[in-house]
Formats: sequence, structure tokens, C-alpha cells
Amino acid sequence: MKSVFLFILASVTMLSVSAQDDKSKRPSPPARATQTLETGTVVTIDYSQPAVKGRAIGKDIEPMEGKVWRTGANEATVFEVSKAVEIDNKTLPAGKYGLFTIKEGDTWTFIFNKTWKQWGAYNYNAADDVLRIKAKAEKANDFAERMSLSIDKDGKVALLWGDSKVGFKVK
Repeated sequence: MKSVFLFILASVTMLSVSAQDDKSKRPSPPARATQTLETGTVVTIDYSQPAVKGRAIGKDIEPMEGKVWRTGANEATVFEVSKAVEIDNKTLPAGKYGLFTIKEGDTWTFIFNKTWKQWGAYNYNAADDVLRIKAKAEKANDFAERMSLSIDKDGKVALLWGDSKVGFKVK
């Protein structure tokens, strides 16, 4: 009888843990943008997509003006390059990085941080920044209910969120 109880307990525990690992069921589901550039460099961005849901961006939902944001939801967004690249005339070595942003008006600072595996921006440490670049936001053609990131063949990375579009180029 004791072994039957232990078997049932173990089964329930395993199902519970398995359900927690299914990130697609989250309110901000996971997404991935990946592209192989003409140079053969593979650029991949793993992130989670928050939704506006009638909230005001910058007031009810991130990014908050002047504050570090994980550039998505849940775990920090991960930006990965298979080879060293150049962004805004600055070198970013091959590897994985936490991609954070700071919005200040229509100027956004993109931050590539060596600590990529972390929850949100709660443990963000500027001392771990590898590269920071600035970019000007523009009004998007369409309202993006869910935040999205894309990479085109030429290396243009675009972040769409609400009525804003901002990005940078990877060379």
C-alpha cells in the first residue's frame, strides 16, 4: 500500500513539474527570431511576448521611462551570435547575451549584458555590460498588441511594441 501511495505521489509531482515547464501556456508566450546573415553568422533572439491588453505602455506595463527592461517578459531576452559581429561600429564577440533596453523618450539604449541566464532584470548588473548602443524609435505602421522582435537577412533587428518601432543593424 505504501509503495502505491509513493508511486501516485511521484506521478503527480512529475506531472506538476512537467506542466510548469510548458512555457507556451504562459500569458507572455516564448518566441524566437533567428536569421543566418549573408556572412554565415547566425543571429538568434529568444524572448517572451507580453501583450498590451488595454494597458498603457510606460505606465501600466514596461518599458518604464529611464528604467532597465528585460526587453520582453519572464526570463531576460537572450541575444546570441555565432560569430563576432559589429553593431553601431562596435564589436560584439560571439556568444550569448542578456538583451536589455532603456527607453528615454524616442531614444532607446540597447544593452548586451554577459549575464544572459536570469529572470527579468531584477539581478541586472551594469558592470556586466559588454556593449551599449542607442537607437531612435519611430512610429510603427501598425499597432503591435504583442511585443515582437525580428531579424532580416541584412541584419536589421526590429523591436515592435505598441505604436513604436526601434532597432539596430548587425554586421
